[in-house]
Amino acid sequence: MEGMELLNFQIISNVGDAKSYLHQALKASREEKFSEAEELIKNAEDSLGKAHEIHMDILQKETQGDDFKITLLLMHAEDQMMTTELLRDVTQEMLLTHKKYSK
Repeated sequence: MEGMELLNFQIISNVGDAKSYLHQALKASREEKFSEAEELIKNAEDSLGKAHEIHMDILQKETQGDDFKITLLLMHAEDQMMTTELLRDVTQEMLLTHKKYSK
């Protein structure tokens, strides 16, 4: 595997890591382990940052006139990235809510 296909899978892999961290953060937040939840959210943001860097590389390739083909795999990678960004936002709000109403 190489080229565009590899970049797409790298996005999906990093986003999958982020999603896993966010689910763990939600659980930690429910259990009032707030510092653990915050660290997990930071890990998720780092993974999302890596995915964004790869995505930016793809966008630059397109603007430089490289032979660029939109594939279902690219759409899937972008969809996973966007939904995980939404999950990150919801997780941050849930953490704030759990902090507000904790014992």
